[in-house]
Amino acid sequence: MFSIIQAAGWPIWPLILCSVVALALIIERFSSLREARIAPPKLLDEVISVTRSSLPGPDVVAKLAGNSLLGRVLATGVRAVISEPRITEHNLRNAFEAAGRAAVHHMERYLNTLGTIAAAAPLLGLLGTVIGMIEIFASQGGSTGANPQQLAHGISIALYNTAFALMIAIPSLMFYRYFRGKVDEYILDLEQASERMVPHLMRFTVQQR
Repeated sequence: MFSIIQAAGWPIWPLILCSVVALALIIERFSSLREARIAPPKLLDEVISVTRSSLPGPDVVAKLAGNSLLGRVLATGVRAVISEPRITEHNLRNAFEAAGRAAVHHMERYLNTLGTIAAAAPLLGLLGTVIGMIEIFASQGGSTGANPQQLAHGISIALYNTAFALMIAIPSLMFYRYFRGKVDEYILDLEQASERMVPHLMRFTVQQR
């Protein structure tokens, strides 16, 4: 492996850094975007069941907020009704929307970085290819004719950097698209859960006349 890095020249080092960062982000996003941490399937039904007759106490709401990202959004709505019994439906929806925006920001964290790596890796590979071509042309100059060693080194730089760049860019792009799809699914789940909770929580408000 070290011999390959030597043959690829210095342009390979930015690509190695990109590969390490991309791998770390992919592992982190796989862990953070698990269903249990974002939107457990039965959580909404459990919350509606628990709050069917009355609003829960602060300890239960705090436990709900720490359950998952969906739990945090639902807890925001419950807290809004507890803190303001005369809250209007419009303001309750605004509370859910604000919590939803914060949840989306949390889910999309690091995705732009992963997408940037997927886009930048081929350009870094192209840079390595250009540098390799410069080495190749340089090997043809001089009064002594072609330098086989420099020619081989230039070819190695061009090919290794191109191949390594594609090995980084293709998986990074695939995982970026995969995580974007997961986030979109979760956003829909959060929106649907909020829509169900609004009329449910409005039953506990004091309607103004």
